[in-house]
Amino acid sequence: MFSVFDIFKIGIGPSSSHTTGPMRIAKRVLIDADEKGLLANCDNVIVELQGSLALTGIGHATDKASIWGLMGFEPETIDCELASRMLAETIETKKIKLLGKYEIAFDTKKHVDLRGDIIPEIHPNGMAIKLFKGDNLLLEQVFYSTGGGFIASREQLSRPLSNDIVKRRKKTPFEFTSATELLKLCKKHNLNIFDLALKNEDSLRPRERTEAHLRDVWAAMNSSIERGLHTKGILPGGLNVKRRASVLFESLNATPAQDLERLFDWLNVYAMAVNEENAVGGKVVTAPTNGASGLIPALIKYYCANEGFTDADCLPNGKIGKFLLVAGSIGIIYKQRASLSGAEMGCQGEVGVACSMGAAGLCAIWGGSATQIEHAAEIAMEHNLGLTCDPVGGLVQIPCIERNAIGAVKAANSARLALMSDGEHKVTLDQVIETMRQTGLDMSSKYKETSLGGLAVNVVEC
Repeated sequence: MFSVFDIFKIGIGPSSSHTTGPMRIAKRVLIDADEKGLLANCDNVIVELQGSLALTGIGHATDKASIWGLMGFEPETIDCELASRMLAETIETKKIKLLGKYEIAFDTKKHVDLRGDIIPEIHPNGMAIKLFKGDNLLLEQVFYSTGGGFIASREQLSRPLSNDIVKRRKKTPFEFTSATELLKLCKKHNLNIFDLALKNEDSLRPRERTEAHLRDVWAAMNSSIERGLHTKGILPGGLNVKRRASVLFESLNATPAQDLERLFDWLNVYAMAVNEENAVGGKVVTAPTNGASGLIPALIKYYCANEGFTDADCLPNGKIGKFLLVAGSIGIIYKQRASLSGAEMGCQGEVGVACSMGAAGLCAIWGGSATQIEHAAEIAMEHNLGLTCDPVGGLVQIPCIERNAIGAVKAANSARLALMSDGEHKVTLDQVIETMRQTGLDMSSKYKETSLGGLAVNVVEC
């Protein structure tokens, strides 16, 4: 079993699979080498980015994230200003301190090798780290960034029934690997999904730590909204995309209105604010990925954290706490049964999953039963099936920013539809997740985070 907080992780943009994952991989390999006594003898390191990590690596800042991992930075705690200064020094001096301790020669253009010609069979986000002493290979390890900041070694993914690197010392009381199992547990123990999720989290850590995690996750989400709402300018990368959230926010505040359609405007502006921050490499929360990081915060901001909001709403029984516990539980099922990787599933595995999670969270705080929550999650994904991931210029900007806004509106509608039913429906969440998985496997690789098809080739870069 995963924890809800394996799904909601704090990191930096613009892509959890292309920044958070590679940063973790680079640091993990060097720590392993250091523990084996190899790093002190190393005088050359090669980072080989394969498949999608190479094809969209520059636009997704994978090269920078990999170097920061070599330096010893971690996604959750990285000081972006310090990291940027150290990267500039490395580029200028052609030297790097591995894990902040061992200085060696390092040319960013030479030692970060973009191998877009290598499409790994196991997973499209492959990354090899090679350590040398002269011409002698000291260590080579291959890892994969499997979406949402999760990573796995080649050995793990090569073994049947292996899983990502998330180790648990304690067994949770209510383990589920499907929505069917989750609903059976809820019925058997007379629990709603958020109650069951909380009991699982309580088995992993003291309640006060879970409460602190919930507060931290929402604080990071809300901070990314606020930064996005109050920052103007042009997004980096060469497309010359203007930040729009701040302008829309000013317009909404200047012309208050009571028309019902105004809720679309607020969901749009909140989602776009987060994803504009993600596009500049700011701190966001994987929800369940960085590319889909704006959808769930927008829903929470509008429906849970506007008028009358108090800190108690972040507690497990508060609106935000319930939302995150339920949404995270749905995300866990997607992680177990399919994938959260745009390079593996297309954007149905990112914004599609976020929409499904968001619909479930909203349904829960609106009083939905466990079966209605499952229905809301199913509706949302059913109408995201086949969504491609074709970022223009390899940047997480077009269509990613607007797609989060559209997804937020779709999630709210899915929750409303589910609440209008008695919970019974023809298509189950497990069936739609399996359909998503099969669709992702059948989808041409050029439509899965490679910038080789779709909008990426039909839109001329500015």
